[in-house]
Amino acid sequence: MALSDLRGVLELFVRWLHVVAGIIWVGHLYFFNFVNVPLQAALDDAGKKAANPKLMPRALWWFRWGAMITFFAGLWLFTQIYMFTPGEGFGPSLSMSVPGEGITDRAWWIMTGMLLGAIMWFNVWFIIWPAQQKILGGKASAEELPPVRRRAYLASRTNTYLSAPMLFCMLAPNHFGAFDLPALLVFSAIALATIWHAIKVSGKVGTSI
Repeated sequence: MALSDLRGVLELFVRWLHVVAGIIWVGHLYFFNFVNVPLQAALDDAGKKAANPKLMPRALWWFRWGAMITFFAGLWLFTQIYMFTPGEGFGPSLSMSVPGEGITDRAWWIMTGMLLGAIMWFNVWFIIWPAQQKILGGKASAEELPPVRRRAYLASRTNTYLSAPMLFCMLAPNHFGAFDLPALLVFSAIALATIWHAIKVSGKVGTSI
């Protein structure tokens, strides 16, 4: 790819941004679920008051903006690759659909992954972050606090489980091939079981040297 290929260079840069932001987003998601949840359960109220005001705002900043950049960089890539043809303009490209054959397998994988990623992004910005604002800002009353915490917890857990099949769908176009529902279900089941096991053992990991 020559530097003179502006479209190609732009696609590469946005893809790099998409991947880096995704690592930040999912990395923090796993930190919250595999590390922070067991930690919070072990802390008393004094420990939470000492640690959380310093830890959570920073972690949540990287978490939510990693999600935002990942989401919009992904939309850019989808538009550039699947909904734009150089010399012809906007509209389904051959990567999206082939005349007489319909939507390509590659596009099906990506769109399935995008759907899961969009749900995760929505959970971050419209459920987890508003709940954390109430919790950290002291805006929730004593009666409101438990359901607010529960809502954020469930959204975060949901995202952790969705991340497994989402990542599989994003990798499949280049490394698996034909869109295959049984394969998606089998690999998703394996990935979900892996996440479930990681959550179950997360409270014990690192507790001894």
